[in-house]
Amino acid sequence: MILKSFLVWFLIAVAETLHGIIRAKYLNPRLGDRRARQFTVITGTIIILLVGWFTIPWINPQSGQESIVVGLIWLVAMLTFDIGFGRLYLRLSWKRIWSDFDIFQGGYLGFGMAALLMTPWIVALIRGII
Repeated sequence: MILKSFLVWFLIAVAETLHGIIRAKYLNPRLGDRRARQFTVITGTIIILLVGWFTIPWINPQSGQESIVVGLIWLVAMLTFDIGFGRLYLRLSWKRIWSDFDIFQGGYLGFGMAALLMTPWIVALIRGII
C-alpha cells in the first residue's frame, strides 16, 4: 500500500506540475498571479479528487485509518516537493512560499493540501471500500 501510495503521489505531482505550468502561461497574464493561484487551488483539488477516484481502489486501503495514512503520505510528499521545488528550482523566498498558505494574503494552498490529505478517505468512503 505504501509503494502504491507513493506511485500515485508521483502521478499527482506530475499532474499538478503541468497544472502549474498552464496556470503560469495562460492564467497569470489574464487574472494576475494571486487570482490565478487562488483559482487553481480549486481546479487542482478537482485533479486530485479525479486521480484519487481512479486510484484508491488500486491502492486498496482496508480501513479509514489506512486511508488517512495514504493521505498523509501524499501530503508530506507534496509539501516536500512543493517547498523544495519552490526554493531550489524557482528560487522563491520563504515569504513568497508562505504567502501561498496564508489566507490573510489570499493564499488558499492550505485548503488544497487539506483536500489532498482527505481525498483517499473521502473516495474510499464514497466508493464503499471502507
